[in-house]
Amino acid sequence: MFAEAGVGTGKTIVYLLYAICYARYTNQPAIIACADETLIEQLVKKEGDIAKLEKALNLNMDVRLAKSRDQYLCLNKLDKLMLTSDEEHFLSVHDRLPDFIHGGGSMQSFERYGDRKDYPELTDEHWGEIGWDSLQDCFTCENRHRCGQTLHRDWYRHAGDFIICSHDFYMEHIWTKESRKREGQLPLLPEHSCVVFDEGHLLEYASQKALTYRFSEQLLESLLTKLLANDVREKTLYIIEDAITQNEQFFYELKNASFSHEGSDKLTIEKTAAVKSSGKQLLEFISSLEEELVLESEMFTINEYELRIVEEYLEQISYSLSLFLKELNGITWLEDRKGERTLVIMPRLVQEIMKEEVFSNKKPYIFSSATLSENKSFSYIANSLGIEEYLSFTVASPFDYDENMTIKMPAFSNHELGKKLDYTLEQIKKTNGRVLVLFTKQSDLTAFKQFCEGKLSIPIYFEGDSEISTLVSLFQNEEESVLCSVHLWEGLDVPGRSLENVIIFSLPFPPNDPVFTAKRESTLDPVSEVDLPYMLLRLRQGIGRLIRTQEDRGTVHILMNSEENKHVIEAVRSVLPTEVSS
Repeated sequence: MFAEAGVGTGKTIVYLLYAICYARYTNQPAIIACADETLIEQLVKKEGDIAKLEKALNLNMDVRLAKSRDQYLCLNKLDKLMLTSDEEHFLSVHDRLPDFIHGGGSMQSFERYGDRKDYPELTDEHWGEIGWDSLQDCFTCENRHRCGQTLHRDWYRHAGDFIICSHDFYMEHIWTKESRKREGQLPLLPEHSCVVFDEGHLLEYASQKALTYRFSEQLLESLLTKLLANDVREKTLYIIEDAITQNEQFFYELKNASFSHEGSDKLTIEKTAAVKSSGKQLLEFISSLEEELVLESEMFTINEYELRIVEEYLEQISYSLSLFLKELNGITWLEDRKGERTLVIMPRLVQEIMKEEVFSNKKPYIFSSATLSENKSFSYIANSLGIEEYLSFTVASPFDYDENMTIKMPAFSNHELGKKLDYTLEQIKKTNGRVLVLFTKQSDLTAFKQFCEGKLSIPIYFEGDSEISTLVSLFQNEEESVLCSVHLWEGLDVPGRSLENVIIFSLPFPPNDPVFTAKRESTLDPVSEVDLPYMLLRLRQGIGRLIRTQEDRGTVHILMNSEENKHVIEAVRSVLPTEVSS
């Protein structure tokens, strides 16, 4: 069911009531999948809809969060950091670990720990140094049974009513379910009665992302280095050493053949002759190694469990590398973060896979959002996800926007960043805070952060300076404060006087990265079929952060480009809930 319901219609209350009834009827939890990690905490905060329902119905709901892996502490990364760093915030994290981690405490009295939310004082950059990342080999980690991520997973699997996760995490569960079973692991999520996709218009990208193959330079090198520690045959030893050398050469060629885009960390790869040749050689070495490991397994010189894990990874790497070398109908890019390079291959279309792997299951799937239809039709989102039969309805917002919302559209030249910064600061001072500033690029948020330094006497919170739900809570509970974000265009719910102004720093057009470049290349009119629909949908979501109750009032400032195309300006005006103030 596509349930399109405007702000203030109570759609969250409705799907929660439905889901808890169905969960208790079937004796299996309902999955509530939010657009991203930042919105999960919105549902369970003390002012949130779940708390309101519990109070209204005098009902205790068993609600558990299943967060993505990068929201958990990695003990291995923290231990390595302790050898080289004496920074107080890392020492504090280490000192707060439960006794059973490194001491002699009994596992019978373990406690859950290690959630990103437990360390709100850490910036995102600091968290990146100790949080889980895709380069960690959890399957063979000696700490995995004492790991906070593992303990959290065991805890939420026993939820009675709700498991709340992100779209990304739910789709990762779908795509890894069978491989985890082969490895002797439990699926990421338990059996469940139904799924609600909150902000369901964003599911397509999460599906693509979950289907994505990631081949990192460090992972292959780490796997092969571990094999060298075993008593392998001389021929196998030489192949491993050649593969490690060729792996370095391949990523060197990838880096040389890649270029960046403003506002994106995805590097576009030009498939040069050197890249293709180096990739083919690496694929040959990996294929040869896979054959040799079959012989090694018969000699029992390598631990069986470890060998199975290595073979599984090599199979994935071999497959992703072969996809990259083919002229496939997919999207590829390179990520280079602090020298850790990763080749990423994403499918261009997911509808057939979604149809078979997800929507063929006989259970209810509910899509909830204020923006699901396009020109009053749900066919676009249904077709993009492989959904053939569905129910749908639209409920308009009950709010009087003409009475309660003022919209201003000041225009600035492309070269007038300073004037935009001045305008934004002036509006914050005029209302003494109570402002949400939404940016489309991290560079603009950073520029504003530097510009504001020492110029405001009220608290101003920037995404990345602390754990995001902590920042939202501070903003909500301090009326005269400011919140600046790149990712809170959807789902943020701050009613009352704390949020009376939304400043949209620039129109939220999609970036010129490989993902959107591929989308544009597959259409006849990329502006009207890709760029404009994306921008208008995100703009509507951003505007929707302002009026959350009948009593709310305020102003939306949309900072326009003075050289903007007239067609774009008309399209923007057509989706606004009220006329632009002169």
